[in-house]
Amino acid sequence: MERINRIKEILVIKNISQKELAVKLGRSANTIASICNNKAQPHLKDLKRIAQILDVDIRELLVPTKS
Repeated sequence: MERINRIKEILVIKNISQKELAVKLGRSANTIASICNNKAQPHLKDLKRIAQILDVDIRELLVPTKS
């Protein structure tokens, strides 16, 4: 499985649970778990909202494609 997002890492850094994010985003806990495990990817609008909730730049949620 290719790692595309860093949402799980950012949640740990920010000390926010997946369940808390699910409630704030209005999505199910299973959806957030799938996103955090890179089994699914969020819609861009959800990605933007996640960045706002976590108070990070949207680019921090993604794995860089260039070094």
